[in-house]
Amino acid sequence: MTAPLASHVEFGLGTELAIAIALGLFFGFFLERAGFGSSRRLAAVFYLYDMAVLKVMFSAIATAAIGLWLLAAIGWLDLAEIYLVPTFVLPQFVGGLVLGAGFVIGGYCPGTSVAGMATGRIDALLYALGMLAGLAAYAEVHPAIEAWTKTTALGEATWPEALGVSRGLVVAVVVALAAVAFWAAARLEKAFVNRRPA
Repeated sequence: MTAPLASHVEFGLGTELAIAIALGLFFGFFLERAGFGSSRRLAAVFYLYDMAVLKVMFSAIATAAIGLWLLAAIGWLDLAEIYLVPTFVLPQFVGGLVLGAGFVIGGYCPGTSVAGMATGRIDALLYALGMLAGLAAYAEVHPAIEAWTKTTALGEATWPEALGVSRGLVVAVVVALAAVAFWAAARLEKAFVNRRPA
């Protein structure tokens, strides 16, 4: 039997919710242990003196890319069964800018704000409330812009398919980019160490 198991085994709603809660708790625990429940730690990446966020994200991306590629290569994972979010270039680009602006201004992203709330941080609670208000506002305007949100569609696009190259080559490039990012992050942290708050 190949993964993902959901393509072979039908889980009940209760089981799916239990799995989701367990994964969420583990994810939140490790976010907090890494210091990402603190807006000061998260915002530090924009001041270039603490690049932990970049290092963790690149580590996660490279690890997932290698793991998925290896599991597929040995036949333990069917990549065709993994759900991919359809790509809409322009709407998702604008959404990324809005999310990024919120990250810079508030010092949190959606996941880290929940981790911050769980440890009693008031700024994380205010950020999450602002996020919910933004979601409510978007729900109100969505009917008027729904056609635009479906423009520049590429379907379930992947880099190997878009570039016409093998998955292994894309994974190698991702790992190389991660190595360069780690090297650059270390240089930036040394150059901007004087920006670190006392």
